[in-house]
Amino acid sequence: MIQKIIKINSEKCDACGACVSACHEGAIVIKNGKATLNQVNLCDGLGNCLPVCPTGAISFEEIMVPEPAKQLDSTRPNQWPLQIKLTPIHSTYFENANLLIAADCTAFRYSKFHEDFMKDTILLIGCPKLDNIDYSEKLAQIIAENSIKSLRAARMEVPCCGGIEWALSEALKKSGKSLALQIITLSIDGRVLEVR
Repeated sequence: MIQKIIKINSEKCDACGACVSACHEGAIVIKNGKATLNQVNLCDGLGNCLPVCPTGAISFEEIMVPEPAKQLDSTRPNQWPLQIKLTPIHSTYFENANLLIAADCTAFRYSKFHEDFMKDTILLIGCPKLDNIDYSEKLAQIIAENSIKSLRAARMEVPCCGGIEWALSEALKKSGKSLALQIITLSIDGRVLEVR
């Protein structure tokens, strides 16, 4: 799998530490008087560190990383990352996948979320209100360019969660594929209100 990460030019780095502070994942450290990408697996590839570097020592590069091993527990997420905006469009975990797109809050409000909805499922999560992006384009590409077996959306009953349902419905239309879409709606007190 190809992953986009940052690359630090040690010749240009003056070890000011601005990139360390800007990296919300803790992937960068100052080592031997230079900024270093210490943990590749923590780099989200978003580049929050790029604009704060006063010397222009940081750029992007793409590297090959091994696919994560499948976990033995079929009710736990079998891939990383889980966020819609961070997940790659192409990955082996999408092959013949049962795909569940869930609002961030659902798994925290419904105590049996993993047991009831996650068996042999690839999970992608997002919050249409806080992320403030249109997920439908990326989801359409994932559906169109992979062999997805089934589609479900899990949302809360609140209006803003309608964005998850809308994005997946639009993505399915844009993908040109004919798949059934199941919508699971949870109450704010953690009950299943509707499965349709």
